Amino acid sequence: MNKYVQTLVKNVRKKLDEWLNKQDKIEHEDLYRFLHSIAGTALTIGFNQAGEIAKTLMEQLDKENNKQRSQEEVKEFLFPLITVFYQQEVNVDIEDQLEVGKKKFTKDNDLILLIDDDVSLLMFLKEELEKYGWIVIAVAEPKRAIQSYYDLNPQCVIIDINMKGTNGLDVLLQLKDRMKKQVTPTIMISMDGSKETRLKSYQFGADDFIQKPLEIDELTVRIARQLERKKVIEELIRIDELTRVYNANHLPHIYDQLVSNFNRDQERLSIAIIDLDHFRKINDAYGHVIGDKVLVTFAEHMKNKLRPNDTIIRYGGEEFIVLLPETNADEAKVVLERLLKKFADISFTDVEELEEFNCTFSAGIKEVEADELSLLTNIGMAEGALMEAKNSGRNQVIVVPHKHISRPQKVLHVGIVDDDPIIRTMLEELISKSKVTEGLTVDIQSFTNGMDFYESEWRTKTNERYLIVLDGMMPRMDGIEVLQKIRESDNQHNFTVIMLTSRKSDQDIALALTLGADDYLTKPFKLLELETRIGHLIKRMKS
Repeated sequence: MNKYVQTLVKNVRKKLDEWLNKQDKIEHEDLYRFLHSIAGTALTIGFNQAGEIAKTLMEQLDKENNKQRSQEEVKEFLFPLITVFYQQEVNVDIEDQLEVGKKKFTKDNDLILLIDDDVSLLMFLKEELEKYGWIVIAVAEPKRAIQSYYDLNPQCVIIDINMKGTNGLDVLLQLKDRMKKQVTPTIMISMDGSKETRLKSYQFGADDFIQKPLEIDELTVRIARQLERKKVIEELIRIDELTRVYNANHLPHIYDQLVSNFNRDQERLSIAIIDLDHFRKINDAYGHVIGDKVLVTFAEHMKNKLRPNDTIIRYGGEEFIVLLPETNADEAKVVLERLLKKFADISFTDVEELEEFNCTFSAGIKEVEADELSLLTNIGMAEGALMEAKNSGRNQVIVVPHKHISRPQKVLHVGIVDDDPIIRTMLEELISKSKVTEGLTVDIQSFTNGMDFYESEWRTKTNERYLIVLDGMMPRMDGIEVLQKIRESDNQHNFTVIMLTSRKSDQDIALALTLGADDYLTKPFKLLELETRIGHLIKRMKS
């Protein structure tokens, strides 16, 4: 970032800190002068995006009455400008770090659990492996690591054998049965490369063993190989060969998981059974090759159009089951009717491509209720609604009548503790509107320093779970002190903590991991990466 933009960002942050931390009301004239200054400076030094946004906001002020604004009103009004200033910092930082051949971060990247009490190595490996796009959760305390495995369900686990007080092989042994069932690859690392240690690792269930010192390029290739093997095995076991959606073998497993969420989190859950209309006639008229094409197209259509949390399963022949979590029956009907309308518009042709035809489907929906959780019973009732749909002319969705039961939403308490007003504003917006908090009542509180957070009644008003986003460097009481006090408290298990640190504070990161931070992220960070990490931590909190 050039020094002029850097100075502008610093001045903007100073003014926001004054308004959002110390003033209850902000005068119209003060806000106008602030925007006028930004517009002139930003356009002069080449930060044109910020300048144009400031000009647009000034025009909005010209149309409004001369009035005072509250902190919340100012925050909402200036949000487009705050966003572009934050993005400027992040983009410059990312450009400085780009390396040829590294993968981009996405929400779908694999999660790796890294277990080692050597925090220096943890930090190094986390940073290196994340350059390849993997999400890495680093845990320095073995007992916490075991719980993290059950909570996070990682795609790969890396364990150091030689840890103080706990042998990595003991950790492996405790996780062995669970990892075997989930086909989770495990890589053991150790300075001791003796035959005895290697044999014990494999006997206890490890998939690979790598002797220290580690070569990062070799480590990443071996991790990638294990992850690919996991995916191949999972596809062989659970994926329907033709349509590439889950097969019926996977249905009980995913249903049990959703029912567990249903019981624990009071979330809605609906199950739908779908049958392609007149499918046998399609096979008779156009042949099984075209029939298979219809099945594949339907499956792709559903996979692409369903919501991320929904699951489609080929139940047999032309029948499919869709599981819709956090969804009541009426909402599920809206989703499926939308998909039905779009699928009916898809055109198919015969083998010679001379004749064109369309296909529709019928569906029955049953909302799962607390007094009837049986998978077979709910499928049977959904099938009854499906038969009604088919007997009533097909090409429609029928819902099984049900008792309406009001379910209170689960509350997620989120504390944002950071003295930077830009960061606080961005995080409040991200968390309140993120998909990872859908179905939850989000209670967000922001604090400008660690002392205000620690002394607040908010953090002790309930015995429910809290997610704390905690900056490492703050006035009065820094993030490390806050974390230490949290982990010394009797109710420490109520708090899940993600630390925000600067890239130059390796000592603080090491101390945070030792004190029990659940994750950390270095500033400036991509909002998508933070959202994904928060999503994983929320899953842990629900356990």
